[in-house]
Amino acid sequence: MLFDRGARYFRTLGRRGRTVLFQLPLSGTMLLVILLASVLHPDLKWSAAFVSSLVFHAVLLASCAAVPWDRLPERAVLAIPVLDCLAIGLSREAGDQYLSVLSFLLVFPVVWLSYGPRRSGVVLAILAAVLSVAAPPMILGSGYTSASFIRIVLLPVILGAVALTAFGVANALRLHRRRLEEREAEVRELLSASEHREQLLATVMDTVSVGVWALDRNGHTMLTNRHDGSWPGLPAEQGAEGARTQVFGIDQKEALPPEQYPHARAARWQPFTDELVWIGSGTSQRAYSATCRLVPARDGGQAGAVLALTDVTALVEALSAKDQFVASVSHELRTPLTSILGYLSVALDEEGLDPDVVHCLEVAKRNAERLLSLVADLLTVASGTLTIQPRQADLAQVAAQSVESAQPRARAGGVTVTCEAVGPAAGRFDPDRLGQAVDNLVSNAIKYTPRGGTVTVRVGTDDGNLVCSVTDTGVGMTEEDLAQAFNRFFRAANAHSSAIPGAGLGLAITRSIVENHRGTVTLSSTHGHGTTATLTLPMAHTGALAASR
Repeated sequence: MLFDRGARYFRTLGRRGRTVLFQLPLSGTMLLVILLASVLHPDLKWSAAFVSSLVFHAVLLASCAAVPWDRLPERAVLAIPVLDCLAIGLSREAGDQYLSVLSFLLVFPVVWLSYGPRRSGVVLAILAAVLSVAAPPMILGSGYTSASFIRIVLLPVILGAVALTAFGVANALRLHRRRLEEREAEVRELLSASEHREQLLATVMDTVSVGVWALDRNGHTMLTNRHDGSWPGLPAEQGAEGARTQVFGIDQKEALPPEQYPHARAARWQPFTDELVWIGSGTSQRAYSATCRLVPARDGGQAGAVLALTDVTALVEALSAKDQFVASVSHELRTPLTSILGYLSVALDEEGLDPDVVHCLEVAKRNAERLLSLVADLLTVASGTLTIQPRQADLAQVAAQSVESAQPRARAGGVTVTCEAVGPAAGRFDPDRLGQAVDNLVSNAIKYTPRGGTVTVRVGTDDGNLVCSVTDTGVGMTEEDLAQAFNRFFRAANAHSSAIPGAGLGLAITRSIVENHRGTVTLSSTHGHGTTATLTLPMAHTGALAASR
């Protein structure tokens, strides 16, 4: 910690301040050595040459503080450690034998010279070491002795090794610091980006009208866009309001147990999609669509879950109002239509009618029956429920009857309808309801097949399932049409442009019938090359229909 503070303070100094800091250890150590020598050897004699060398040291320290190094070339400051080596050599040469230890002070200027990033600093340090032992005898006139020659050889070698070590360590530290600074910059950049993404996420979450909760491994909320308890139906840990509010199922009557609340299920890592729940009671009751997705962990497990609640009260109320309206209108239409059909039947029973009159009455009866069938479909769709009465039956026979009843319409339109069955397809289902479903598929195929086309109905079994497919060579469907084909009141664009009759309820009713048998119905088509509708009924489930209905 202290070293870090010192390093940060050192980087804040200018070149003059750094030069003074480099010089102070040498000057302080020299002063300490002189004081200790004076204390330990009171009789030590100080020659004029030695005092002059001390003055030289003082002048160098003053120069470090007085010279405007910022205005000089960067390497001009290296003159100070070179002169330090000379001053140390003079002090050692002019001092008493007890002061020969002053040679150790050469480490300070040698390290200073070797500290820089250039190798030339090492060479300069060795030359300065040679100068410290070769120049003083000439300057002071003391001459060279055998000991002087030994020092000229050995001291530069030793200090050269010190210089190389200092150079290596300094550069390693410099490289390490640079890498740390780069990593620090990367971390700061990542932190800044993370903060930006967090702010963006918070803004997005607070903008959407969907309540979102992110849960950790323990089921605790990590992130949410509702902190004021305005989204009820949560466990007690989510707020007092959540603890008081009841949650009901789709029927709005049966209260769910707390462990079946959306938040409780998400905390147990149970994924679900678009499940409708009613939260609250009385006039404040609201409908929510709940969805939960699990967050995968790196180890293959689960790291948490994300729960989303969407307020769909307005949509549910609008759909309910629409269904009620359709049911009311359809019910009001059924009574007069039944009466009209009755009177038309009575009129057709009269004898001696003009053929033109009979034709007109038959057209009126046919259209009235068609309108009554449409009213029945509307009532079926509006009620949202179907009564299923399963019994033992043969799907091949049901399909054959549908084909037979469709033959008049097919011949009128110039379409050939055939039925292909490979043996019986027996099972337990409601033949009347499935007959209605097959009728709808065959009727659609005939309507959308031009004159000269074919419609083929195939019945069989596949992997324990009853399968009935209706294939036509008609106009086909686009990808957009396929995506909406089972929506109520949907009709393809070519149906409108070709004036093909229909209300867009046949496929919706067919799917409802099949799903009530726990089966599926799918469409596959290529635009301009026909459509295949496939009805699949699991035989393994047919035995349970009677108990479940």
